Amino acid sequence: MMNVQPQPRRLRFSVDDYYKMIELGMLKDYEKAEIIEGELIQKMPIGDKHAAVVNTLNRFFIKNVSDDILVSVQNPVRLTDYDEPEPDIVLADLTKYNGKRHPRPPEILLIVEVSDSTLKYDRDTKLSLYAEAEIPEVWIVNLKNDIIEVHQKPSSGIYQLAQIFKRGEVLQSESLSNLKLEVDKILG
Repeated sequence: MMNVQPQPRRLRFSVDDYYKMIELGMLKDYEKAEIIEGELIQKMPIGDKHAAVVNTLNRFFIKNVSDDILVSVQNPVRLTDYDEPEPDIVLADLTKYNGKRHPRPPEILLIVEVSDSTLKYDRDTKLSLYAEAEIPEVWIVNLKNDIIEVHQKPSSGIYQLAQIFKRGEVLQSESLSNLKLEVDKILG
């Protein structure tokens, strides 16, 4: 008879567990983390270029989307019981969302991630979470390569359409058909 030894196992926390631990004072520096797949993930510091792009996009969206759309900057979205990332920008549909809690997938029209040092993580981890949650459109402002990646048509946990927009081109949203912007204005 074989002697089976207990094996270490990963402890997953739900988003509700996470907020309870904060409330009880069990976690410090929680404002510097997001919860992904039940794990606390430390967020990277925001550099000057990253902040400038987020500010530019924030101003653009506020001026160019209807009053039925909330522009939320660097706030959480509740995707599942174990996933609450904090994208750089979220456009939420106020005809479905009352703004009194973090938006859920059916209420989200568009997510923007501004990526420099987090590019691999945003592409490999967060993008698949957004696709699984069926977020209709995700932009990755890729500061490393000076392009904007637009991911659309989520199905079976992946985006079926990916487009790359370069300097000199005009990006048009599929989710918000009247939303067009010049790539150069975003990338600075």
